[in-house]
Amino acid sequence: MVRATFAGFSTALSALQANQKRLDIVGHNLANMNTVGYTRQQLETSSLNYTTPVSNYMNGSEVIVGFGVHMNKVSQIRDPYLDVQYRSQMQKSGYTDALQSSLDSLAKIFDESNTEGMGIHQAFLDIRNALVNMQDNPKINSSVYETELRTKMQALSNLLNGADRQITEAEQLEYQKLTGTNSSERGAVEEVNDILMQIGQLNRQIKQNQILGQQSLELMDERNVLLDELSSYIPIEVTYYKDEAHDGLNADGSENLGEIYHLDSNGKPMFKKEWPDDLRVEMVYTDENGTSQRLTLIEGTEGSGDQNYGKLSITGDINDPTNFEITFTGSERNLMPPKAQESLTLRKNAAGGVTGTTTDGVTSIGLGNGSIQASLDMLWMTGDTTIDKNNDVKGYEYYRSELDTLAKSFADVMNAINKKNHPDTTGTEQNLLVNKTNQSGTGITAANIGINPDWITHAVTINRGGTGDNPTDAILNMIEAMDSTWPYTGSNLLNGFNGITATEPDLKNNTFADYMNHISTVLANDSYSNTMALKTNVTVLNGIQNSRDSMSGVSLNEEASNMMMFQSAYQATSRLMTALDQVLDVLINSTGTCGR
Repeated sequence: MVRATFAGFSTALSALQANQKRLDIVGHNLANMNTVGYTRQQLETSSLNYTTPVSNYMNGSEVIVGFGVHMNKVSQIRDPYLDVQYRSQMQKSGYTDALQSSLDSLAKIFDESNTEGMGIHQAFLDIRNALVNMQDNPKINSSVYETELRTKMQALSNLLNGADRQITEAEQLEYQKLTGTNSSERGAVEEVNDILMQIGQLNRQIKQNQILGQQSLELMDERNVLLDELSSYIPIEVTYYKDEAHDGLNADGSENLGEIYHLDSNGKPMFKKEWPDDLRVEMVYTDENGTSQRLTLIEGTEGSGDQNYGKLSITGDINDPTNFEITFTGSERNLMPPKAQESLTLRKNAAGGVTGTTTDGVTSIGLGNGSIQASLDMLWMTGDTTIDKNNDVKGYEYYRSELDTLAKSFADVMNAINKKNHPDTTGTEQNLLVNKTNQSGTGITAANIGINPDWITHAVTINRGGTGDNPTDAILNMIEAMDSTWPYTGSNLLNGFNGITATEPDLKNNTFADYMNHISTVLANDSYSNTMALKTNVTVLNGIQNSRDSMSGVSLNEEASNMMMFQSAYQATSRLMTALDQVLDVLINSTGTCGR
């Protein structure tokens, strides 16, 4: 077999076409240099060689030479491992970022550094000062000083009421982050549903195009951007796989084609390609045993209509923002494991915390990461590690309970001291502070604490009975109570009044005023810890993004270098064709002219 005389032109032509395509790709890369999510593209090529055996009668001096270059496909320069790392870190960053936003909302309620002497801590100090002003005998009988004390206690009650109301408003805003209720912005549930739908539709479109021989690289970029965004809401794992009909095995275990054959006009195979991959997205959650579980939210292109992707739903009322359920429903074609459909419903634990169950009866304790989990933690978690040993987040209800403890403790102590040895021998009606809903001293919280209306009408009075000739015993005891840490280490401060026994509150060895500082300090420490975690997560995330950009992003310098290299190759190939033309000209026009 002798190589065709004009075969060199065919070789050079393939080189011209390949280098032209490479220059086109360089131009496409440069055009999308600032396009979000764009992945740098390249041309994959292979050498063209003989496809038939060499003749046994070939001239022994004949050397086999290939026929040029074959353009296989245009591909993306992307590292799947970096994608896994990025999305894993995105989950952590999404969680700490959302949690920090919520903690910042709480900080506005409890940070009294800029209240200009109008905070709860200062209100306790003002009450003490009013009590000090009443400790002399002539003053205790003065309505002016008693009115001052009543005014200071009313101010404290208003501040506690306001703080509780602000916590409720913060909870409602947190609920809005999930639902979008009464908000101009879409909630996380709607955003996730939209992303799932788009990825499910892109799966179908990409696979359809790939079967027809189109790479659909730009659609894959769009899908990757959506996967990155989804990972900020919920923890996910992404898997690429062959569908059942093209996974390389038949039902009996024999091999199947698993390939696409492209036919000519006569129906004969010209070339073949591998069957394109499908994409599966699974949400990862943890069960009560600490075992990682998965729920398939997107299942390739299986099923019809919208059956290849799942959805989220939430049931609840913004007026009761901690009482709701959120359900993750898997794709209707859930092949791994083989189930028709499965779901996960998360709800608030009765004791305070996150719990949930699947359709298979698996008990879950939550997602672990992602902005949705941050909202659930803030709305449901109480900071009690006995409920969830893996989660010590102190949510809104924790800080509400701390305020309730402070309000009830203060009211109980003041009421007990005022009723102790009071001239009113019943000893049960002389409450200075009451629950505004029932006008009694029971069930007092930060939300309902208030001044006893009977105190305003003088049906209730400050205890001026005292012992012996000292009518200020009650006032002195109140001052002592304001200065003491609780549990109280002294004796006979609360008990012994008309046979009634009061329970001493536990403020972790703080005074009333200092306990407010204690609450603020706990919040500040939590916020600081989360801020450090957020900075770490963002730093790691940026590092991974830089690694992805260095590989998949468009570099102006690199593309300029490639452009010059491909241009030079194009010019050299053109020069080759010129040389071949000159050689053939000699062969055709000069051979056999000797002697003329």
